[in-house]
Amino acid sequence: MSGRDFLGYGNTPPNPEWPGGARLAVSLVVNVEEGAEYSVSLGDHRNEPVYEIVEEVEGASDPCKDTHFEYGTRAGYWRIMGLLDRYGMKAYMNCCARALTLSPWMARDMVERGHEIGCHSYLWERHAGMSEEQEREIIARCVTEIEAAAGVRPVGWHTRSAPSPNTRRLLVEEGGFLYDSDAYNDDLPFVQEVDGHAHVVLPYAFDTNDMRFQRGGGFTYGDDFAKYCVDAIDWLWAEGATAPKMMTIGLHLRIIGRPGRIGGLDKVLKHLSELDGVWVARRDDIAKHWRARAGLPEWQGRDVC
Repeated sequence: MSGRDFLGYGNTPPNPEWPGGARLAVSLVVNVEEGAEYSVSLGDHRNEPVYEIVEEVEGASDPCKDTHFEYGTRAGYWRIMGLLDRYGMKAYMNCCARALTLSPWMARDMVERGHEIGCHSYLWERHAGMSEEQEREIIARCVTEIEAAAGVRPVGWHTRSAPSPNTRRLLVEEGGFLYDSDAYNDDLPFVQEVDGHAHVVLPYAFDTNDMRFQRGGGFTYGDDFAKYCVDAIDWLWAEGATAPKMMTIGLHLRIIGRPGRIGGLDKVLKHLSELDGVWVARRDDIAKHWRARAGLPEWQGRDVC
């Protein structure tokens, strides 16, 4: 047996009983990765090959790739924060630890604006293939450096793409993570038992995500992103009359923060603001609500199952 679950909630999903009787819970996830990409100029053994251009400079620093990533913190961040402030919406800031260590001003600004800071590993890298000891050390380093930069520790985790088979267990072992988002298999959160602890999983999404502006992703104009996300919102909102759901919208500083794309996000947030029965929430608030909905005790860390 594979241990995989192909049924989930089936045709009888639970009613999440979102606050205010909302039909749909929406999580805005802003990925903060700038400075965590592989970069020879930062002392890494290689440069990051993935961006809107596909070209890897070997054996030397890559000012082209470096400055493409820097755009996210220098310009994109402020556009995204300005829009979120305008609509009064709070986001989950999915932060690579090295990114915040290099830009502690950004960590403090996020907290001051009321956003949640979560962890996107130390570097912008997958965990598949890591040894258990290496991964354990990375998780501990992430917590230490994010807390030092932001003044708060992360309680949410999301690996870039592929986690290892040990990731979730190591997060529970660390004891300070309320939930992780290393799943893409549902429109609702779920609880998974890990070493005797009830651990909340909030699925993430690659389709309602600005990463599709990358080569081959299908988005060219800001309206492409807006139309796709609005269609998803409207469909789930309609389903929510009888079966409320959750939706994640994935954003990146250096992608949606470009002036030719940010208008697409504006249209999505405007649409959300005009719909009745939508709860735009931080992921930690969604996870805490789900624990309560599942009849679990209030989460306080490793000693509560």
